[in-house]
Amino acid sequence: MTVPARTRRRPEVQGRPAGLVSRLAAAAVDALVVLGLLLALQYGYAAVRCLLTGPPFSVPDPGPGLTAVLGYASLVAYLTASWLSSGRTAGDQLMGLRVTDGAGRRLTSGVALLRAVLCAALPWGLLWIPVSRRGASLQDAVTGSAVVHDWYGRTRGRSGHPTSDG
Repeated sequence: MTVPARTRRRPEVQGRPAGLVSRLAAAAVDALVVLGLLLALQYGYAAVRCLLTGPPFSVPDPGPGLTAVLGYASLVAYLTASWLSSGRTAGDQLMGLRVTDGAGRRLTSGVALLRAVLCAALPWGLLWIPVSRRGASLQDAVTGSAVVHDWYGRTRGRSGHPTSDG
């Protein structure tokens, strides 16, 4: 199947490792998604509490420690679930990226969880990308994963032609 010219997006980089800028942009989008989800949960909780106990409406302040723990756990859960379900987060989808096991397959649950823990704990691990010969972040180097350009929903060969299953 041929992709119409008006919908093609740089087929010469399809399947190749993603660079620092696209991965930073995807990570920023993902951070905003998780922040939005946490704020929605916090305000939703406040609204339900107000309905059940009556006015005044007040937003709970869980404190910095609990906020950090909830934020970290939410980010890890979001990243793990995204990589297990589709191989991409919302930020990856927006930037045309996919996280694979290095051979083009989805991550296993253990690798996805470890990678998510490392990404949330060491976000500066992305700074290893320009140094790495294969364009890998610190997280990729530890887990054996790879982040590649994939605008078509499945990784294709470097020439941009579909693989035998496409």
